[in-house]
Amino acid sequence: MPIAFLRRLTGKVRTVDANRQLGLSLAFVAGAANAGGFLAVNQYTSHMTGIVSAMADQLALGNVTLALAGLGALLSFIAGAASSSLLINWARHRRLHSEYALSLLLEAALLLCFGLLGGNLALHMGLFVPLTVMLLCFIMGLQNAIITKLSKADIRTTHVTGIVTDIGIELGKWLYWNPNKDNPDQFLVFANRQKLRLLSLLLLMFFSGGLVGAVGFKHIGFLSTIPLAMILLLLAVVPVVDDLLERWRA
Repeated sequence: MPIAFLRRLTGKVRTVDANRQLGLSLAFVAGAANAGGFLAVNQYTSHMTGIVSAMADQLALGNVTLALAGLGALLSFIAGAASSSLLINWARHRRLHSEYALSLLLEAALLLCFGLLGGNLALHMGLFVPLTVMLLCFIMGLQNAIITKLSKADIRTTHVTGIVTDIGIELGKWLYWNPNKDNPDQFLVFANRQKLRLLSLLLLMFFSGGLVGAVGFKHIGFLSTIPLAMILLLLAVVPVVDDLLERWRA
């Protein structure tokens, strides 16, 4: 049954439940990578709003080099999202089972690179820090595009500002008092409790991942990203194996 579960979780045939379960898993990974990355390079890499604002601040202060570093991070996030879109559409045109799993495999490989090569940061801070920021931004863009495409933009895993905003909207609906409920012409406001529950769980998983990632990085350093890569590999492996078996049989 675990194989059937993993096939349903990341296969090309999507269900609402599978989207939500995958979204929660990826929110955990994103939170861990974001928090661990901050301890490594002193910068959050899923927060494009902050990066763009920092670019404007650095330009205003005359720090052109730092502004260009921010631009590199922004372009890396965009490149990650574009790469995810390319992989998904390439696999879709070939009717592969690994339509979404290929992007997860790429993310796993990049996290492994970050974990295994991160020790060089201590020796080459000037060179590796900007490259590491760009790598992590690429990973964040890659992952956000995966869940955005498969859920048709219903779920985000790195965009916590949007999650918290939607939680506030649903709470406002929940707290709203509908006068004259019996009037058929009355406009009624109701909260989507299922959506509120999902949003709250996504926020909790991102926070939990951030806590685990920060503690892991504090105690074992860059190698703490290897378990995250293994989680992504486990999520992606079944549809990829299905495609390989079909090609071998053909």
